[in-house]
Amino acid sequence: MLKVLGALLAAIVIAFIAFMQWRRADRHADEAAWRELAVTKPATVNRFDPAMIAGLPDAARRCLDFAIAPGTPLAPVVRLQMQGQLGLGDKTNPKYRSFQARQIIAFPHGFVWRLDAGAIGGSDGLLPTGSWTRFWLLGLVVRVASDDHHRRSAFGRLVAEAAFWAPASLLPGPHVRWEEAGRDTARAVVTYNDLDQAVEIEVAPDGQPRSVMIQRWSSENADSTYRLQPFGGYLPEYRDFGGYRLPTRVEGGNHFGQDAYFPFFKAKITEVDIGARE
Repeated sequence: MLKVLGALLAAIVIAFIAFMQWRRADRHADEAAWRELAVTKPATVNRFDPAMIAGLPDAARRCLDFAIAPGTPLAPVVRLQMQGQLGLGDKTNPKYRSFQARQIIAFPHGFVWRLDAGAIGGSDGLLPTGSWTRFWLLGLVVRVASDDHHRRSAFGRLVAEAAFWAPASLLPGPHVRWEEAGRDTARAVVTYNDLDQAVEIEVAPDGQPRSVMIQRWSSENADSTYRLQPFGGYLPEYRDFGGYRLPTRVEGGNHFGQDAYFPFFKAKITEVDIGARE
């Protein structure tokens, strides 16, 4: 009996050590991805000139005029600190849990979102070489390997969030084109490598973005099948950050604009750092 208990205890210790090493490897991978995106920068940093958007559809021009002050350096990297609630349930039983997270967006190359919610931790991310989801809930592990489905979905998230947290990303250029979509809707199409994603921004008369919506490639549905479905959220509050006017409160989720909409993500931005640095 003692031998059995000893063997069981040894197995538990070995499993715990392996678990901790696995989690440590994930953290190192997150840190390496963060550093890779943090040094992303163009050869020259331009400053915003309203002439850059003079030929855009009216809603797009108003949106970018609202978000970026003339003369502001066009930063390629945005870092965010946030806190809020994550819905771990569904619309009828949200099971909201408090969280803190930090994020880096380096458009169009990728993003890293690092979560700390007590017993839950991990990250979502996208790099030019692939994407990932890896979260830890006590002793349980949720991991999604990078494949074409996951990478396409992650790119949708990058475009949607860059639209309001990194507005310089959507200035006309080799990766971005704007399309006419009505007086109160700004619509941009982003293309990078073999990926493309349209994003629609509901714009107030003064140019303030009220909501953002994409048709996201997602399996978050009753069939657990990847397909295009609306994903988006509302942007009710703004503050100025070094020439950028950015939302400081966001809520969003799947099936945006439909009866099934469930805002599983509710965040308040506590810190913003804009600009590339070593």
